[in-house]
Amino acid sequence: QASDSKREQFRQYLEKSGVLDLLTKVLVALYEEPEKPDSALDFLKHHLGAPAPENPEIEALRLEVAEMKEKYEAVLEENKKLKTKVKVY
Repeated sequence: QASDSKREQFRQYLEKSGVLDLLTKVLVALYEEPEKPDSALDFLKHHLGAPAPENPEIEALRLEVAEMKEKYEAVLEENKKLKTKVKVY
């Protein structure tokens, strides 16, 4: 009886927190897939938002993009200053 009560409390907790709804939606999406994926676990991880292992090339590209954004902002600022100087002349 006590274990049934604990189970019910846990189920209610999962329901209130939205876990049951999310799991149901992901499992329905897997069920409705016309071509079942090779790995159901990978499908679930992907749809539940579990991060995939990070590719080192992707991280390098992210850093490069961040650097390019900084350079771009600096060039825009320099351009703005130069336009102001040109207007004076």
